[in-house]
Amino acid sequence: MKPIKEGKVREIYDNGDSLIMVATDRISCFDVILNNEVTKKGTVLTQISRFWFDLTRDIVPNHMISTDVKDMPEFFRQPKLDGKSMMCKKLNMLPVECIVRGYITGSGWKSYQKDGTVCGIRLPEGLKESDKLPEPIYTPSTKAEIGDHDENISYEESIAHLEKAFPGKGEEYAARLRDYTIALYKKCADYALTKGIIIADTKFEFGLDEEGNIVLGDEMLTPDSSRFWPADEYEPGHGQPSFDKQFARDWLTENEGHNWTLPQDIVDKTIEKYLLAYEMLTGSKLS
Repeated sequence: MKPIKEGKVREIYDNGDSLIMVATDRISCFDVILNNEVTKKGTVLTQISRFWFDLTRDIVPNHMISTDVKDMPEFFRQPKLDGKSMMCKKLNMLPVECIVRGYITGSGWKSYQKDGTVCGIRLPEGLKESDKLPEPIYTPSTKAEIGDHDENISYEESIAHLEKAFPGKGEEYAARLRDYTIALYKKCADYALTKGIIIADTKFEFGLDEEGNIVLGDEMLTPDSSRFWPADEYEPGHGQPSFDKQFARDWLTENEGHNWTLPQDIVDKTIEKYLLAYEMLTGSKLS
């Protein structure tokens, strides 16, 4: 079987009335696919998404049908795809990435230092780097093609994007995406905190099913799409240690001439962090 679409990390296969999404061991930073593969990374991404999809069905339906390769064509039962594959409903994806920030960090912190705003939203004065925000903020972005960068847009601009794709539905869809995003983040961030992990920010993607219902798709609250911080080391005023690929990003930022290749010890530490986050959040180990 050949994928019908390849993203930076995922490959998507057509399975007739469903899709099969495979999370590879590729890693991307700054929208570039690195030369390294990170063994078991795809398994972590698929299984942690499965955990969150199950946890949040009461808020919004999601696209997951099964992660058991016995439910899939024989091609997916090979060892390199077992654990990394998810059978999903086919969706008409909405053209907005739904980003939610509960803490001020990364590009949000840089923006706040300049003019006291993040994506046009004015925040209280006197915040320190990594401070928890009074309330989570919704900061949507466009969805870029591979090699391009996503572009932050205002809530009003998200209405226009959605209206262009779905005439007459822009305002309704924008409001529902915002409300689902905030509700999902609050439930999952509260849960993660009980397991010793702060979810600083994350992104969701949604689509429409055949009946026109909004459905949560893609991945969910993985170390690729979120910033996870250890709660017991949290200290505002500077950047935080993390369980996610920020570790790899930091190495690339600090080392010139890397040619988009990580040294093996950084690869090993990256998957160590991914696995630890999975174990803390789910209470189980990946074999």
